Amino acid sequence: MEFLSDYGLFLAKALTVVVAVLAVVAGTAAASLRGRGERRDRIEVKSLNDRYRRMADTVRAATLDRKGFRKLRRGRSKEERRHKRAAAKERQQRLFVVDFHGDIRASAVSSLREEVTAILTVAGPSDEVLVRLESAGGVVHGYGLAASQLLRVKDRGLKLTVAVDKVAASGGYMMACVADRILAAPFAVLGSIGVVSQLPNFNRLLRRNDIDFEQFTAGEFKRTVTLFGENTDEGRRKHQEDIEDAHRLFKEFVHEQRSAVDIERVSTGEHWFGRRALALDLVDELRTSDDYLLAAHKDTALFEVRFHGRKRIGERLADLARAISDRPLGGI
Repeated sequence: MEFLSDYGLFLAKALTVVVAVLAVVAGTAAASLRGRGERRDRIEVKSLNDRYRRMADTVRAATLDRKGFRKLRRGRSKEERRHKRAAAKERQQRLFVVDFHGDIRASAVSSLREEVTAILTVAGPSDEVLVRLESAGGVVHGYGLAASQLLRVKDRGLKLTVAVDKVAASGGYMMACVADRILAAPFAVLGSIGVVSQLPNFNRLLRRNDIDFEQFTAGEFKRTVTLFGENTDEGRRKHQEDIEDAHRLFKEFVHEQRSAVDIERVSTGEHWFGRRALALDLVDELRTSDDYLLAAHKDTALFEVRFHGRKRIGERLADLARAISDRPLGGI
């Protein structure tokens, strides 16, 4: 009887999991079908000034009495009308805010290129773009393209500011160095101007198990090092030359963008916290993006620009699975 009871409880739990998974799949499929009539891609623009205004109203409503709050709102309404009339006569400066959260593949560049294009369709010479950047780097070609997207902003004559609240290292710093001005939190991580390449080799394991590996190439250096074949000294030497050339290009790019930097001093692959990075001219000011935007919102129109690409059902399920698996059980 105890066995049957435990077995019944196990079946009940298993059935619950299956039902939950089916419900998620059905819900995602239904959402996908509903979205078929919508546009595949869209640009979302939010006024950050309105966000700050709502935040201030919430705090004032909690800290002032009702009479004082009504009086304050009447006075502010008059001030807003005067501000709108002044803005109609003379165009108010705009600050466009973009977020870049980079992974090893720099996959966020697909959204960044759309956001930059959208901004450039309307921006004028007096406008500014702020990129809130967070990335520890990744593939050279991906972050090279991301840096090129930011160069488009500068090529149009717009002021470009990059704010690093947490980390802009390696490919992340390749992007950051493009900016006219780099802001960093005191303990943000910056630098890591270097190139790394690593891979395991299973050739000895295959040989021990009498497994042959054959690879056919045309071109002397089509494949320099390999996962399963036997690596040669010549192949290793050529691979080392390739990553050293990538490092030289990285150094040249940083030096072109920030000529004040002692490139030989900072291109050792080391990283520094914001305070140390300031002394090395890797950043221009110790300041968070929150403080920068809060100071600007009174006389500048702030707009957050974000690109949304409609995901396929498989991508949505993969995102859901990652969110579940990444949920922490504890820690600091």
